[in-house]
Amino acid sequence: MEHHSEFESAPDAFSIKLDAFEGPLDLLLHLIRKSELNIHDIPIALITAQYLDTITLMQELNLDVAGEFLVMAATLIHIKSKMLLPRPETSAGVEGDEEDPRDALVRRLLEHQKFKAAAGLLHEREQLRAAQWLRPDERVAAMAGDDYEPELEVDLFSLLSAFRGVVERAQQRPKLLLPPEQISMETRIDQLLTRLSETVACGFEELFADAADRSALIVTFLALL
Repeated sequence: MEHHSEFESAPDAFSIKLDAFEGPLDLLLHLIRKSELNIHDIPIALITAQYLDTITLMQELNLDVAGEFLVMAATLIHIKSKMLLPRPETSAGVEGDEEDPRDALVRRLLEHQKFKAAAGLLHEREQLRAAQWLRPDERVAAMAGDDYEPELEVDLFSLLSAFRGVVERAQQRPKLLLPPEQISMETRIDQLLTRLSETVACGFEELFADAADRSALIVTFLALL
């Protein structure tokens, strides 16, 4: 899958490695939830197109796309091609009961979904056990300490979906006559930290408001990570 990234030529380009638990099955489950699809009857052409678009975006952002993502892409394309073939007919001229090409994938997704749910439940129980060792006033003190940093519960694929929307809307802006000034990753991080420290709340898309071109959008997104 070839792509040409505007960010690849940047002097401070780097690669971000995905969390071990954010694999191709997680991406497929995210796309299914986002589009409100029936996991037992996946529109394979639609989900394949969305999956390939996301992989292309991940590569453009220099995210370290593991080989398993590309294997899943090949699997989806293979399933799509099998879905296009007519089912073999019996001697009576009736379509046979051959297994749906999607069935194996659906079973993998359902099994992975159960595993993720169980892992999440264990994590919640572990947090509850840890919290029981602190008195209420100690919990407040720990959260109010200088080292406390609130965590944002959001997965990478949700961020990618939000970023795709930002890019699509940015394409509708008027084109600049002069080429925009290139900005380094370090400078962009400092700018974002300053902006966030000066406001109580800031919408995700607002952080990209001053990004003049696609390269600046990419730098801003990577700075947020």
